[in-house]
Amino acid sequence: MSFLPISPDDPRHANGTALKRLPLRKAAVLFIAVVCVCLCGLLYLQLEQSRRHDLAVAEVASANLTRAVAQQAEDTFMKADLVLTSLADWLQMDGFGLAQNPQLQKMFARRVQALSQLHGIFLFDRNGQWVVTSFEDLPRGPGVADREYFLFHQQNVSSVAHIGPPIRSRTNGEWIIPVSKRVNDKQGNFQGVLLAGIKMAYFDQFFKSFSIDEEGSIALALTDGTLLARRPFVEAQIGLSLAKGEIFSKYLAGAMSGTAMITSVLDGSVRLHGFRQLDAYPLVVTAASSRDSILKGWYDTALQSSLIVALVVLGVGLFGWVFVRQVRVGERVERDLRNAKEALKLIATHDSLTGLANRRLFEQALAIEFSRDVRQSRSLGLIMLDIDYFKRYNDAYGHVAGDHCLAEVANAVKSCCHRPVDLAVRYGGEEFAVLLPDTDIHGTLVVAEQIRRSVMARNINHSDAPSGFVTVSLGCHAFVPTRLDSTEVFIERADAALYQAKHSGRNRSAVLSMEGVGELMRYDR
Repeated sequence: MSFLPISPDDPRHANGTALKRLPLRKAAVLFIAVVCVCLCGLLYLQLEQSRRHDLAVAEVASANLTRAVAQQAEDTFMKADLVLTSLADWLQMDGFGLAQNPQLQKMFARRVQALSQLHGIFLFDRNGQWVVTSFEDLPRGPGVADREYFLFHQQNVSSVAHIGPPIRSRTNGEWIIPVSKRVNDKQGNFQGVLLAGIKMAYFDQFFKSFSIDEEGSIALALTDGTLLARRPFVEAQIGLSLAKGEIFSKYLAGAMSGTAMITSVLDGSVRLHGFRQLDAYPLVVTAASSRDSILKGWYDTALQSSLIVALVVLGVGLFGWVFVRQVRVGERVERDLRNAKEALKLIATHDSLTGLANRRLFEQALAIEFSRDVRQSRSLGLIMLDIDYFKRYNDAYGHVAGDHCLAEVANAVKSCCHRPVDLAVRYGGEEFAVLLPDTDIHGTLVVAEQIRRSVMARNINHSDAPSGFVTVSLGCHAFVPTRLDSTEVFIERADAALYQAKHSGRNRSAVLSMEGVGELMRYDR
């Protein structure tokens, strides 16, 4: 019996071809949709990671700026406080009167000349009248009995310096921040108030010395929220209460310092605020950068990346349409997919078995941390560890059990990396590494011992090991890198310490000294 071939023009041939190509078309459409969704998802993840990085960098900068401003503010008020303390002690011992006034005026004037932040020093009697000032001419007028600082000292016996709300000096109308002390006689009775006025212009000039964006701000306030000084300077805002702002109503209640993204109660701008409450005085400083300024570069990158991804998605769609219409381009699509797969392999950063970072990511992170620590003179720690007798373990239990052992050790290593900046790495085979930024040799050794104990605590049976369980040997090295050092030497020193640990009995942590001598720390098992 013979069979006749079906002609390509036969309708049955056309129907059979349609039936075969229909699933392929559906698969192609599904594939294109998945690729487009993945591209959009990867774009979102990349942009979100970039945004968080920019904000994290801005948080560090804001915290550093706040710390610098706080230190300067504390020094400024402390100098004024010390001047007032010495003068108040002198006045309590010798008193004051017409005979002493010329001498006091010269003394006050010398103190003001010595401290550029001082507007003037003033002494008021128990009725709030001027007794003597650092100015040559004694002001005339009703006195200061109505001032907040005078009423405070009149009603409080404390000798601690009092910082009051900002006021205009009745001497020349200049804005000042009053720092005052109570003056007593030898019996401790109220005799008057000694006042040092700190120029608000002094803080304004100091704030201007910092480089912040146009929408940024720096402020000094009392702990009750009263605004003392601010950049940008707006006279109408001086003395306003910030008590309802989130920093005073929410964040300061839980921490003396920190950073937070906050909407300003003064102008409604959203800024990343760093805040810090001074230890010695009831003052709070804040330094803020606007969110838009922080993310300006990110917005530009996001727009460019989105346009590129949109063009890629459009291209994939057009290519898919051509693919559906012309099956013969399948080889080209397969080649492109193979290239895409190779590209994904290149950007993969984690080991598939253990879930730890791979060696490529380790080298990148080490280079970044190394250069950062060179700039900032911070210590960098590295732990190299190796599973003891792992070849015997594989021979005894098989490679499947060996893979499980590697995963368990990796989990133990990962569990001891408590900080986000710590990086656990599968360095190769049964060898692992842990990169510890901002960690000295003592901290590095502590983490190494935690890893060693964590591995032992998992009680992984190993009949060919002396202890009967899987153990690890660890080599530690930490130092403050300089521009003359290299990452290769850094790794070699940690590896040499690991070599020393293995050749000294295994299941221990070793530290390699700078002279190359192995210094071992061994703990009871």
